[in-house]
Amino acid sequence: MYLWENNVIMPEFPRLKGDTETEVLVIGGGIAGLLCAYMLRERGVEHLLVEGRKICSGTTRGTTAVITVQHGSIYTKLIKKFGKEKAKVYLEANMAAAGIFEKLAENIECDFVKKPSYVYSRTDNRCLKVEAAVARELGAEAGFTEDTGLPFETAGAVRFDSMAQFHPLKFLSEISRELNIRENTFVEDVKGNTAYTKSGKIKADKIVFASHYPFIKIHGLYPLKLYQKRSFAIALENAPVLAGTYAEDSDRGIYLRNYRDLLIVGGGDHRTGASDDGFRIVRKFVAEHFPQAREKYAWAAQDCKSLDDVPYVGRYCLSEDNWYVITGFNEWGMTSAMNAATVIADMVTGRKNEFAEAFHTDRSIASKQLLSNIGTTLKNFCIPGGKRCTHLGCRLSENPSENSWDCQCHGSRFDHDGHVTDNPATKNLHL
Repeated sequence: MYLWENNVIMPEFPRLKGDTETEVLVIGGGIAGLLCAYMLRERGVEHLLVEGRKICSGTTRGTTAVITVQHGSIYTKLIKKFGKEKAKVYLEANMAAAGIFEKLAENIECDFVKKPSYVYSRTDNRCLKVEAAVARELGAEAGFTEDTGLPFETAGAVRFDSMAQFHPLKFLSEISRELNIRENTFVEDVKGNTAYTKSGKIKADKIVFASHYPFIKIHGLYPLKLYQKRSFAIALENAPVLAGTYAEDSDRGIYLRNYRDLLIVGGGDHRTGASDDGFRIVRKFVAEHFPQAREKYAWAAQDCKSLDDVPYVGRYCLSEDNWYVITGFNEWGMTSAMNAATVIADMVTGRKNEFAEAFHTDRSIASKQLLSNIGTTLKNFCIPGGKRCTHLGCRLSENPSENSWDCQCHGSRFDHDGHVTDNPATKNLHL
């Protein structure tokens, strides 16, 4: 059960009935799509947002909703890959995004609380000391500390001051109320300026794909540029109140934050379809460090990972002038979604955005992760037999802990009846 769904009532919107037209069509009703539609409305742009199920029924309801510019040890990596100038733009973009959240939250009751954020290590602090120095050089209010405030032993952490946390669905329920939205309107295909659903066709001057994973198969090479990860979280009663929000500097590390009298503990991340031990890892950590705590909620979420730790935001591909894409948040969805919304809203209205260059979609794809993605796809595509994903035909893995069929290649998931639960697949699985 998802924590955020328990204490908020989301607005409801009708299904599309018949063909229609709009200036800008936004596909996807998670935080990225809703913020994009909101920014378009603020600019006076005619828009229509369509969601295949209910708004916020996908990855957004599984977020831990930490608003921070501290995306792991990101700035050391960005300087190595892109240089100091682009790393500074990425930092400034996320600082601006965090500021927009704070301003909007002044008029929305969404449990917005300013807190420092920490990226910590339980074993080694050398990389963290470098990251702290790099972040300060770029202009962040950051520093290395051995005093993390965590109730277990650590080697230290990088601390960023004046970050925040909030209740994502309380926030989104408010900003979505005045938007032009159609729920239960699943887009099966897009050709040119027309989106096709069972309820009717939608013609639009511009189309924004905010559907988590871009589902048009070949355009933009996203099956090569993206893979997906599962992450697992539980919310605990009778657990300590922490001084900030925390993420471990490790691929499968533990992250923590409080919400009111609950402590959220998550981790156990792994490539979709590659394992089913995520909850076991988190619960083992809780048993060791918070033995008196009681589990109240448990859920999993899925995130798109880019090749270079930076989201893809901008033109969908070179062959379609009026398609735009938002994807690859790398498990840092809050400021990434706000960045994407402002960049896309500016692009479709012809405004210059000072941060757009940091996220453009046609940057180099040469990386070790590209080779890993290709290898995983070839391995699973060529294995004979078994159930096959309706996206590109890769072999599916059974996931007994979540009662699903999962694709390691691109992250599509199907429930025990064969219904699509996570894209890029758009067709159900015939069991």
